[in-house]
Amino acid sequence: MADNFTSDFTKNIEMTDDSLRLNCSYDIIGRNIRAADKKIRIYFIDGLCKDDMAEKITSFLMKLTPDKLAGITDARTFADTFIPYAETDIISGRNQFIGRVLSGSIGIIIEGFSEAFAADARTYPVRSVNEPENDRVLRGAHDGFIESVLFNTALIRRRIRDVNLTMQAHSIGKRSQTDVVVCYMNNRVNPKMLNKLNEKLNSIDIDALTMGQESLLECLVPKQRLNPFPKVRYTERPDAAAASILEGSILILTDNSPAAMIIPSGIFDFLQDTNDFYMSPVVGSYMRIMRMFIFALTLLMIPIWYLLIRNPGYIPEWLSFIKIEEPNSVPVFAQLLIVEVVIDTMKLASINTPSALTNSFGVIGALVLGEFAVSAGWFVAEIVLYMAFVAMSNFAQPSFELGYAFKMLRVMFIVMIWLFNFYGFIAGIAIIIAMLSSVKTVTGQCYLYPLIPFNGKALLSLLLRLPINDKNC
Repeated sequence: MADNFTSDFTKNIEMTDDSLRLNCSYDIIGRNIRAADKKIRIYFIDGLCKDDMAEKITSFLMKLTPDKLAGITDARTFADTFIPYAETDIISGRNQFIGRVLSGSIGIIIEGFSEAFAADARTYPVRSVNEPENDRVLRGAHDGFIESVLFNTALIRRRIRDVNLTMQAHSIGKRSQTDVVVCYMNNRVNPKMLNKLNEKLNSIDIDALTMGQESLLECLVPKQRLNPFPKVRYTERPDAAAASILEGSILILTDNSPAAMIIPSGIFDFLQDTNDFYMSPVVGSYMRIMRMFIFALTLLMIPIWYLLIRNPGYIPEWLSFIKIEEPNSVPVFAQLLIVEVVIDTMKLASINTPSALTNSFGVIGALVLGEFAVSAGWFVAEIVLYMAFVAMSNFAQPSFELGYAFKMLRVMFIVMIWLFNFYGFIAGIAIIIAMLSSVKTVTGQCYLYPLIPFNGKALLSLLLRLPINDKNC
């Protein structure tokens, strides 16, 4: 094939230099050396390979003499004898060789061989493995995933020292060639689910995963654009990732992304939180039940309150305190939608606010937009209070995506009640049930599993924090 290297050293060098566009990029290095009367060319990316290893390999090659090379005719024997680095591969294809060099390996072409060598001496600029900002625990490990997939797999290996732990590598993106690793326990994973996922990964045809795991997810999930429910869970915690793998889940790690995708993920999986498992079973179960209750409140509290306000006759005497004491001229429906927009505006603004000013911004924004808006007669106090509670309750669960899904459904509820009153509320419930029933996970599993199809033991383990033993790890 035209892509393969030949025994013509000059032609190999010319075509490789041309493919790498060596004269156009300052950080792609091509170094010529000569040893044992043989021409040798070394390629590497400045900043992506270990300098000490490049020097060591170069020094070993330069110590070669003609008598040491006597009898060595194939590339594999040469590599085993004279290249001391353990992760050294023999490569016959030029495109594969260029891909390895661009990923950070040290590439070597030696006169007299029709194959090239690649020493995997990559080292990427990384930050420390600090605890993730959005997934903290009171007790337990305080390390977290970073943007290097190699470091992330090591953090999992540190926790699961079992030969059944499998790290399956993929390269996705014709131009980015992003490293994607599928992690699973070979003796616990569902083989059909794994095969289906691998088929999807191998069939992806895309230039680059520009947005990391989010770009990968959009290539994997079924096209359900109008359904807001998240299809996977994310975690930046190695302990949570290891626990999911041991439960039989599949983990997908994407290079340049600190978050791991947990597959499959149904609606009940979002009830879990890492803090539950660092508490006793009783306390962990209580926290999980509270989280379920808060889930329901964030979705239903405002729509039910709005329905009762529209129909005062539905309000029993013991709930009379929820009535608006001092109504104003702005319709309640408009106030609810405006406050929803204002809360999102504050969230977006806080993301772009320097960290040193974030707390001050939140306090000032809440005071100005809350107290003064009520005083000016724009909003009634009850709406500001209930919406503030719902906004805070969204942070009781770690999934940012699920919080926004609930927000969109809450707005849908409000609009349906405004249009059709009580029948709109019933229609909203029906729409949500239809959405949950129609959603499929990445591997095609029902989103309501283990409720549909029913699996009592699995459902109980998701609703309650069960004691850990050899059957429930």
